[in-house]
Amino acid sequence: MLAKLAILLFYFGILFFIGYWSSKKIRDIKDYYVGGKKLGFWVVAFSVRATGESAWLLLGLTGLGAVAGVSALWVVFGEVLGVSLSWLLMAKRFKRLSDRYQSITVPDYLVSRFRSKTHHLRIIASVILSVFVVIYVSAQIDATGSAFEAFMGWNYFTGALVGFGIVLVYILFGGFVAVAWSDLFQGLLMFLGLLLLPLLGFFMLREGESLWQGLYSIDPELLNPWGPGGLTPVNIATLLGFAFIGLGFLGSPQVYVRFMSIKNVAEISKGTWVAIIFTLVTDTAAVFIGMLARYFFTEAGVDVEAVLGINGQNSLIHLVEHLLPLFFIGIYIAVVLAAIMSTIDSLLVVASSAVVRDIYQQILHPKISLEKLTKLSRQVTFGMAIIALGLALTVAITTPGRTIFWFVIFGWSGIAASFCPVIILSLFWKGFTEKGAMASIIVGFLSIPLFKFILASLDEVGIYFDRVAELGPSFAMGLLAGYLVSKWWPDPELAADFEQTISETESKNRSSESIKTLSK
Repeated sequence: MLAKLAILLFYFGILFFIGYWSSKKIRDIKDYYVGGKKLGFWVVAFSVRATGESAWLLLGLTGLGAVAGVSALWVVFGEVLGVSLSWLLMAKRFKRLSDRYQSITVPDYLVSRFRSKTHHLRIIASVILSVFVVIYVSAQIDATGSAFEAFMGWNYFTGALVGFGIVLVYILFGGFVAVAWSDLFQGLLMFLGLLLLPLLGFFMLREGESLWQGLYSIDPELLNPWGPGGLTPVNIATLLGFAFIGLGFLGSPQVYVRFMSIKNVAEISKGTWVAIIFTLVTDTAAVFIGMLARYFFTEAGVDVEAVLGINGQNSLIHLVEHLLPLFFIGIYIAVVLAAIMSTIDSLLVVASSAVVRDIYQQILHPKISLEKLTKLSRQVTFGMAIIALGLALTVAITTPGRTIFWFVIFGWSGIAASFCPVIILSLFWKGFTEKGAMASIIVGFLSIPLFKFILASLDEVGIYFDRVAELGPSFAMGLLAGYLVSKWWPDPELAADFEQTISETESKNRSSESIKTLSK
């Protein structure tokens, strides 16, 4: 126990140092929310990936690997595809436009993109973002308590409060700069921890037996890429639900604010393959960790959840304790906490920006001084964190049978369905209008509870909605709403303005690239 505590204290010490160092770089609201738009590709690439993964990766996806076997790799396919499309097709255009508009939040970008003459779009975007961010943060706090309980034997509530307190301290000191640099550190921990554990597991397999042979003897369906029973309609819906998780990388504000913070478009090109390789390696490793846990700790006829927890979410914890000496167990506690905290900090900064920048400064008090605004940002960050903590503890008390995987995915899906369709259409369709944007956000937002709680409970067809989950259908509804409303109420002047903006930004980019080529 002392060794675990010593490692954790060292880990927390690094985070506090990052927060203190970052606080020296905070001069105004731009520094607090987007790091002054001067971060390099390594920091941004690891920060994007660490933010996008969270407790879901180390506890949720590993558990899914244990329960579902190789069919869980459909999640990897969806995530790698989503990350690739985001970095290769969307990030550069978003960076150019957000810089042109001098945006420091996603609602900032949307208001400028549509030349908004009212505050309706900003309010809708900020309120909906804040709601789902609080839900998402509460899921991460919940995972913190579960991690401390499993690894350290602490009371769940004690663990949740300790983890929450630590991440809150370095955010309040350093804002986005602290978040980004701590994410780089924590992303490296996640990458190495996830890569090394399955490699060690393969060396520990029973002599003369492969992982595939062992899993086949436990349950042959674990090796079926389509899931138990093969290519049935229910399994198709399930696998689509797995793959649709990757849609959240196509415009979620907590991810895309990182593209605002990067120094220039050239840095995005450098960071693209870092992000893609990180995703491929860590997600694949997480699935294999789950399958190795199933191999080592269960046998034919044994209930996997009775051994590895609800939805197998204790798979990584069991594997670490089985394969590694005490010293390394402490390191893996830090790895799990890194995944959780790297998401909590990012989300809290995004939520705070929605309230302080997009509502308080832009609507209520546009003449407020930058010094007062930065101070208010810290206060709002603290307040929203307390709300998320209260929600996490309430859910823990009232829903003891919850799973980390689906609790996190609900928050992730809500943000993604509300904002990803809007970001995609705003980047690539000149006919997209402000009314279409508002319709897309609202419909995406409302579709999440519709598909999650109402349609999934219907007789006969409910199982398909349950298995495909809420993100894919809600995402499609948001896209459709944005398209139809924009067609019904077109804005030719806005379309022409956007076409000219794109032409100018791309021309400027070609000119800068030509200058760089000549200078070489």
